[in-house]
Amino acid sequence: MSPLTRGFVQVYTGDGKGKTTAALGLVLRALGHGLRPVVVQFMKADPSWGEIVMLRRLDVEVVQAGLDHWVRKGEATEDDLAAAAAGFARARELVMSGQYDVVVLDELVTALYFELVPLGDVLRLMREKPDEVELVITGRRAPDELVQAADLATEMKPLRHYFDAGVHAREGIEY
Repeated sequence: MSPLTRGFVQVYTGDGKGKTTAALGLVLRALGHGLRPVVVQFMKADPSWGEIVMLRRLDVEVVQAGLDHWVRKGEATEDDLAAAAAGFARARELVMSGQYDVVVLDELVTALYFELVPLGDVLRLMREKPDEVELVITGRRAPDELVQAADLATEMKPLRHYFDAGVHAREGIEY
């Protein structure tokens, strides 16, 4: 039985940095209070990223549901669609299992945008999740229907970013 009596649905979206970081901060906080978190990452496949390495050291289950290449909108391959479908099926199992108090579906919003996962399936999962599960969904370009169905929606808005000056993603900071 979960120590949470009421879990909510949180959505972190926007073009700014910090969506995954905020979700993983929540995982860290949950661990500190004895909650059981799990993370499913959509469109990501690299197990060497710093957050994945550390989550596994903390015995947090991480499922990566993506392939090792970028997907272009409208050009998803059958393999891309199959990986996303398998990831979403696994995510649904984890949400409904009763084994986890906090479930993070990282980059699921991005998978929606790239037409890898149907919006209706995500909205159904949000409605059907057990009351005691906190569901956290991240990614750019959240559709209005998703934002309206969430209990909390935060938009990360960039005010200034060193990427615009040509700085590339840095190990230990961006991944």
